[in-house]
Formats: sequence, structure tokens, C-alpha cells
Amino acid sequence: MKARHGTGVAVERELRLKTILVTGGAGFIGSNFVLHMLEQGDCSIVNLDKLTYAGNPANLASLEGRPEYTLVRGDICDAALVASLLEQYRPEAIVHFAAESHVDRSIAGPEAFLKTNIDGTFTLLQAARIYFGKLTGAERDAFRFLHVSTDEVYGTLTPEDPAFHEETPYAPNSPYAASKAASDHLVRAWVHTYGLPAIVTNCSNNYGRFQFPEKLIPLMILHALAGKPLPIYGDGLQVRDWLYVEDHCSALRTVLATGRVGETYNVGGGNQRSNLEVVKTLCALLDELVPDSKFVPHVRLITYVQDRPGHDRRYAIDARKLETELGWTAKESFETGLRRTVEWYLANRDWVEGVTSGAYQQWIGQNYGSRAVVEAGEAAR
Repeated sequence: MKARHGTGVAVERELRLKTILVTGGAGFIGSNFVLHMLEQGDCSIVNLDKLTYAGNPANLASLEGRPEYTLVRGDICDAALVASLLEQYRPEAIVHFAAESHVDRSIAGPEAFLKTNIDGTFTLLQAARIYFGKLTGAERDAFRFLHVSTDEVYGTLTPEDPAFHEETPYAPNSPYAASKAASDHLVRAWVHTYGLPAIVTNCSNNYGRFQFPEKLIPLMILHALAGKPLPIYGDGLQVRDWLYVEDHCSALRTVLATGRVGETYNVGGGNQRSNLEVVKTLCALLDELVPDSKFVPHVRLITYVQDRPGHDRRYAIDARKLETELGWTAKESFETGLRRTVEWYLANRDWVEGVTSGAYQQWIGQNYGSRAVVEAGEAAR
């Protein structure tokens, strides 16, 4: 694995495989995507990542020494760096994951979300536009900009509403969702105004290996193993459509290969579950997989806390366009994917210890420590 910091000195490409520039490739979904693509053996990856709290090079430690993988530590808002990487590596595609993505953090500090998700996407689009303008022939025909976004841009659904589809009007309700909606609109504008061959995907809630434990599933796993309270917002009946991360990666590979320029594709797992149902299922799995835990049954640890502001009630994804047009389907059910996820966290305690630093513990204390604990009956009202 070659590593660079800043603009540095150009490094000669060692392979003549097609090259993909991945932004945020040390994060949760990004690192799974990098590993997924390199397992196919038909590309090389240049990973541009700022390596903030959620970007972890340890996710990609298995790539150490692989000549087809290069890590560049840098900011997508650094226009000179982005331009130099495009000029040096001449990628066939840019796959854009880099984003601030945690709703609670966006409520506490929205500025970083606007900077990365809006300004950073703008910087990438401008650099890609200039780069694409210089391409000719087969290189020009092959180039794609894949923008990875979220279903949260669509807002919230009632229990009776149909699932989000690609024509659902945008109605973001959190600073995070608003910043991602803005970035989606920028991509659309660069397609229609400048002819940039870009595609947008909007995915549902991902889960799986390498997810930073501020998100629901890994947070609950680690709290349960430590015998800590399992904080459930409000009544816990907020519904999400859960997508196993490896299924998401296979969808992105499909879109990159055969998706139509200028189109949006929704990616979902077809697994609608309430937060409370997710946590109870996790507790049952831990009871089975860690039977000697002194906290069995883990469901006793569930604690209802004050809901966060503007909490969307329900998300659901209609992925029929991706399935019918491009032939993609999710392989994992929620039950099989969740079991694989729990087993991974149990088997990778060193990774967990590496990411649950003092800064992480401080954030958990700030986010949950100040929330009033409520009784289950009160939460359900």
C-alpha cells in the first residue's frame, strides 16, 4: 500500500488496470467498497481520505503492500490536491463517499456538514469537470462520477406512505440531510449544465463491519457487551430500511458499470424495522452468541431517552428501478446480515478498542448523557 500526504511528489502507477478515485474510502461504507472492488481484481484504487474520527486506515490494513491500492491523506476541499490526483492517476471513475454523516453531530455542529458535504462536493465536481473536458476517445466515453447519497434527503414517511422512489420530492429535515440534498442538486446541475457524466445513488441505512460505533447497531452491540444502558430515542418506533453494507457495495459496482448517466438509483435492503425491534433482535443474538455474559438477557439494558430534535419517523426505499433496469438484488436478509455483523464485532475486539478512543467516549457522554431518561410507557405516548 502506497501512502501520500498532501500534494507531495507524483508516484508512478505500477499497474495498468482501470483506476478509480474513491473519496472517503477509509470510512465505513467507503472501506467496504474499496475491499469489494479490489477483490474483483480488475481495478486499482486511489483513496483520498481526510482521516477524521470516522476514517480509519485499520479498516484497510489487509491491503498493506498491495501495489493497486494508494492512500492519500487529504481534504476533498483542497482543489489543488484533487486536481493533481486526477492529473497523476487519470482515473476512469470518481466514487464520492466522503461526507459528514451523523445526524446527531449535524444538530450539534452543522458547520462541518456544510463544509464537507456541500463545499467538498462542489470542489470535486469542478475538478472532475475540468479533467473530463480534457479526455478524448475511449477515456472520455468511460469516465463516470458516482455520487453516493442517502434516503434522508427525501424527508420522512407516515406508516401508510409508499416507499421513497427516485421521483420523490426532496424534503430534508436535519442539517445532515439538507447538506446531502444540496450536494445531490449540485451533481444534477453539473450533469445538465456541463455534461459531466455523473450518477447519484440514494441508499437506506447501512450496517455491517467497520461501522463507527456512534451509529445505532454498533453502539448497541458495544453497550450491551459492557452492560451499559441501551439508549432508545423516544418510543423507539422510528422505522428504517436496513441495507447490509456488502449488498450496498455490490449495488454501487453495478451502477458504476451499467448505470445510465444523469440517473438516480435508490438502493435499499427491503428490510423495514423499528429501532426498538432492531435493538431487541440484537439483544437476542447476543444472548445466544455470548451466553456466559453476566448481562443476559441483554434486553434488560434497554433505556428510553428523550428523542432528538426533528427525528424522522420512517424511511423506506423502493429499489425496483435498480433491480429491474440493472438486475441488482440484495443477497442478505436482515436476520442473516445482522448475525454476520454481530459475529464480526465479537471477533474484532482489537478494532473496536482502536476506534473507541477518549474523543469517542466524550462524544457519547455529550450526546446521551444530557438526555432525560423516560419510562417505557411515557416514551410510547
